Amino acid sequence: MANTPEKSAIKAIYFSIIGNTLLAAIKFLSGIFGNSYALIADGIESTADIFSSFFVLIGFKYAQRPPDENHPYGHSRIEPLITFLVVAFLVTSATVIAYESIENIRTPHKVPEAWTLIVLAVIIIWKEASYRYVIRKSKETNSSSLRADAWHHRSDAVTSVTAFIGISIALVFGKGFETADDWAALFASAFILYNAYLIFRPALGEIMDEHRYDDVVENIREVALTVKGIKGTEKCFVRKAGMKYLVELHAIVDGTISVDSGHVLAHKLQDKLQEELPEISHITIHIEPACEKPHTKNLR
Repeated sequence: MANTPEKSAIKAIYFSIIGNTLLAAIKFLSGIFGNSYALIADGIESTADIFSSFFVLIGFKYAQRPPDENHPYGHSRIEPLITFLVVAFLVTSATVIAYESIENIRTPHKVPEAWTLIVLAVIIIWKEASYRYVIRKSKETNSSSLRADAWHHRSDAVTSVTAFIGISIALVFGKGFETADDWAALFASAFILYNAYLIFRPALGEIMDEHRYDDVVENIREVALTVKGIKGTEKCFVRKAGMKYLVELHAIVDGTISVDSGHVLAHKLQDKLQEELPEISHITIHIEPACEKPHTKNLR
């Protein structure tokens, strides 16, 4: 059976869930027995990642439902909503990490164990590799929620890097630097909040139908001109819904042809666009009669 974009995305989500579950356990145990709150903070983020990945999975499967009477354009708009939920998990975990870091900075404690650096090194390599795998899948599938899941892995990797630096400082400089890994965790929480914004912004644009798809518009115009009888294009509006695009295109044809001929041309154009650009799920085509100087730009 063909490995469709949907199946590819679901595999990536399961990969995230299994990986985060194993890492959360490793981080908590290493943090407790290795006297490192930075590792415990890392474990908190991985635990949040498990739940957010589950929500991504549920939302993604719901988004694959076919159009129905109440949802003629399908159910893909749930994807950015799930992305908002993932962002909420990120903000919550960053807030918990920041609060606990400040509490630990104010509380005397032992220097972390040296072996925790080995654990962190392995975690950093794994999480960066996980980020690269999932972000590649998000680009292949054009999924905003999968992109958010990928950035969870990158945030986790950066949190682990800061923990590694903090623990190294505490071990090298010894007494008086016991809280270095707590400061590292505090810094990591700020980075997590920044990434939450980077994930939130495009999802908000998707919900608000913000125009962010000039490359898609250009591809549509190029393909349209390959259809015999299409003299040019005028307005072209693109909205994103999950992994797919919804398009409204004004195509210019000879003004002397019949309504029936214009209708046939519109269907030919629609078929050609969906053949060449399968990421488009719905296309509404409006036929415009040609004038002396055909428009080829959006009129907004």
